[in-house]
Amino acid sequence: MNMRTAVITGANAGLGLECARALLADDPSWHLVLAVRDVTRGAEAVAKIGYPARCTVLQLDLASLLSVRSFAETLRAAALPPLHAIVCNAGLQVVSDTEYTADGFETTFGVNHLGHFALVDALLDDLVRPARIVVVSSGTHDPAKHTGMPSPNYTTAERLAYPDESGSPDGRRRYTTSKLCNVLFAYELDRRLGEGERGITVNAFDPGLMPGSGLARDYSPIGRLVWRYVFPLLRVLPNVNSTRSSGARLAALAADARYDGITGAYFEGKRQIRSSRDSYDREKALDLWETSAQLLMTSI
Repeated sequence: MNMRTAVITGANAGLGLECARALLADDPSWHLVLAVRDVTRGAEAVAKIGYPARCTVLQLDLASLLSVRSFAETLRAAALPPLHAIVCNAGLQVVSDTEYTADGFETTFGVNHLGHFALVDALLDDLVRPARIVVVSSGTHDPAKHTGMPSPNYTTAERLAYPDESGSPDGRRRYTTSKLCNVLFAYELDRRLGEGERGITVNAFDPGLMPGSGLARDYSPIGRLVWRYVFPLLRVLPNVNSTRSSGARLAALAADARYDGITGAYFEGKRQIRSSRDSYDREKALDLWETSAQLLMTSI
C-alpha cells in the first residue's frame, strides 16, 4: 500500500486530535505527524487514538520560529512517507494580558498566523503533488455572523505583530483578527500556487463553536465553567459542534476524494460558503504576506 504523510499541528487534543483519529480510521494509507508543543502529551494522544505504527510525534512550538525551522529539519530526516497534506490547526486565545512569542511578536498573531505561515513556508518544497493545505479559521472572523465575539480589526500586519500598548489589551479581538489572517493567508497562498495549477490545493475551514475544547483555557474561572458545562447545551443550534464531528469534517477536507481539485475556498463544516468581506481584500492579503515574510527573515 502506498503511504502518505500528513502533518497536523496541535494534534494532541481537541479538534486536532479528532482530525487525526478520523484520518487514521478512514484511510489506512495515511501516516500522521502529530506536531505538538509537548511530546509527552502527543504520545498520550497516540495511545488514545491507536495506530501507533502510523503515527509520529514531533515537537513544534509555533511561538518560536526557531522551533518551526527545527521541526522541518527533523521531519525531513525522519524518513517518513512522502508529505501530501498540512493541516494548520493549532490556535489559542490570550485574553488576560498581552503576551509575546520567543521572537517578540504578540502571541495570538504569532501562533495562530505567523507560526503556521513559517511552517508552510518551510515545508512547501517538501510537498508531493497532489497535495492539500488546510488552514483552520473560525466563523468569528466574519462580523456578519454575529457570533458574540468582537469584530476583527485588521490595520496592518506590523501592528498586529507589534501592538500599541497604550490601551487595555483586547485579547478576544486579537483572536478574531488572527482568524481573519488565517483566511487571508489561505487565499493568498492559493493565488501564489496558481490556484491549483501546481498540484496543491489550499482551503480554509470553520469548525464552528466547539464547547469543551481547550480554546477557553485563558478565560476567567466563571468563563471556563460556562464554556465547559453550559455551551455544550447549545449543540442543537446551527454550527455548534462536538470536536469529534468537526474533526471528522476537517479530516475529510484534508483527504477525502470528494474535495479533489477544490481550492481557494472556505468551508463551514461540510458547506462551502463565502467568507467575510474583508477576507477577499487583496491589499490586506498582500500586506499580511509581505510583512510575514519580512518577519521571518528578520528572525533568522
